[in-house]
Amino acid sequence: MIRDDIKAATITAMKAKDSARLGALRLISAALKNKDIELRTGTPPADDDVLVADVLTKMAKQRRESIEMYVTGNRPELADAERAELGVIEGFMPQQMAAGEAMAVVRGLVEELGASSVKDMGKVMAALRERFAGQIDMSSASAMVKTALSG
Repeated sequence: MIRDDIKAATITAMKAKDSARLGALRLISAALKNKDIELRTGTPPADDDVLVADVLTKMAKQRRESIEMYVTGNRPELADAERAELGVIEGFMPQQMAAGEAMAVVRGLVEELGASSVKDMGKVMAALRERFAGQIDMSSASAMVKTALSG
């Protein structure tokens, strides 16, 4: 499980006195705890790795946006700190699917769910998010689903 890998990496970073990596790992752990607290009232996902991948994906997106803002604002030292955190976060994220493989998965889901029009897009996107969180970029998946449903 990804969560166990994060805990093990945190212990390793503490022993190695790697404060930068340890800080990023603690941020990840805090985000996961916040998500766990948030889900106490709802139904937890069947697969914990999906939950962790979702949290990591959001954290990575936040870091990319921050890097862009810091570069634009001529703050390279802050951009470098965000890049370092992003590297730690991406180290725990599931491998991203290639575009062709992702399109095949989308077409398979469209067929499996019996989706036939753009009205079924939400159903397909929900299934993609549930089964392949962190493995497919959801912004490009949206375009792939539209393509699969229209053609």
